[in-house]
Amino acid sequence: MEYDVLIVGAGLFGLTMAERLANVAGKRVLIIDKRNHIGGNCYSEFDPETGIECHKYGAHLFHTSLENVWQYVNQFTKFTNYVHKVYTTHDGVVYPLPINLGTINQFFAAAYTPDEAKVKIAGQAASAPANPQNLAEQGISLIGQPLFDAFIKNYTAKQWQTPAEDLSPEIIKRLPVRYNYDNRYFNDTHEGLPIDGYEAWFQSMLDSCGDKVTVRLETDYFTDPEIQKLREAKILTVYTGPIDRFYDYQFGELKWRSLDLEKEVLDVDDFQGCPVMNYADLEPKYTRIHEFKHFHPERTSNPAFADTAYAPESGKTVIVREYSKTWHLGDEPYYPVNTAEDRAVLARYQDLATKDTNIIFGGRLGEYAYYDMDKTIAAALAKFDELKQRL
Repeated sequence: MEYDVLIVGAGLFGLTMAERLANVAGKRVLIIDKRNHIGGNCYSEFDPETGIECHKYGAHLFHTSLENVWQYVNQFTKFTNYVHKVYTTHDGVVYPLPINLGTINQFFAAAYTPDEAKVKIAGQAASAPANPQNLAEQGISLIGQPLFDAFIKNYTAKQWQTPAEDLSPEIIKRLPVRYNYDNRYFNDTHEGLPIDGYEAWFQSMLDSCGDKVTVRLETDYFTDPEIQKLREAKILTVYTGPIDRFYDYQFGELKWRSLDLEKEVLDVDDFQGCPVMNYADLEPKYTRIHEFKHFHPERTSNPAFADTAYAPESGKTVIVREYSKTWHLGDEPYYPVNTAEDRAVLARYQDLATKDTNIIFGGRLGEYAYYDMDKTIAAALAKFDELKQRL
């Protein structure tokens, strides 16, 4: 079969581009991916022992205030009314996050009003330099020394494996503090999880394309002989892999943070009582624990799910401990480090990309950017609108 467009990577950017190219532009598309599944890092699977849907590459929560994105995704899946809330353990006590009036009053054993709490935090933040030079100074300028030391300093050191005093203030430019008891993690207009799971959502996108889109998994763009022929033919390509890998690292590697995810099935009905528990102290070594059962409480509480594939086995739960680590070639890149040096290297690769008119770079790896899911989809929709004129 002949194809009009090759898409490298079956993550959200690639799938969105494929759907638009097929259904709007009428193009024949080949999607390839090195992995054995679609969905990229957003992929989830149902644990065979417990029936609990687990996010394979760490928790992914869909939230957006972009109306065009919300309308777009609802063509392919419906969403639950899940609202994400996070808690953190510090010095043996559990507090709500983000830092809010409940966190402040619990931490200081007080009953401050919103105005009193603002005065308290402002007084503690006054000790920070006017022009913060590192993450520690930036954090103290936003929330004061005591809250920073308790909830941010050691957690950040674990996450980046670097003391806060040695990290850029840019990492923590905006640290939200709410002077009410709202402990929702996100502020977006829309929030939820796909009712039937992430894989069903992504498959629905492909199904909408009929026979215009072909997917080949476990296929390497750089080594597969058939793909090599398409490259030689200079087929229009949407590339969502690492941009530095595309150019054979000729200007050096862009730096990332990676994760180790330690999954465990436990013979208890409920391990921690919430979806995500952060650990703000240096010990334990992991930064947080996910308990995936809590992402879909409707599957355990609603009798309608009792006889379906989405009914988790009672008396069991799945947790995943998350450890941050330095990225090396072969590891999964999660978070761009994005130092000034990295940005300079990226600019050189992007300059090369402007000369490759048949290659379109996109997604977090192709653009060396940390995108939430909705921003990834928005970027793909915008890129397609640009490409549509060319097509």
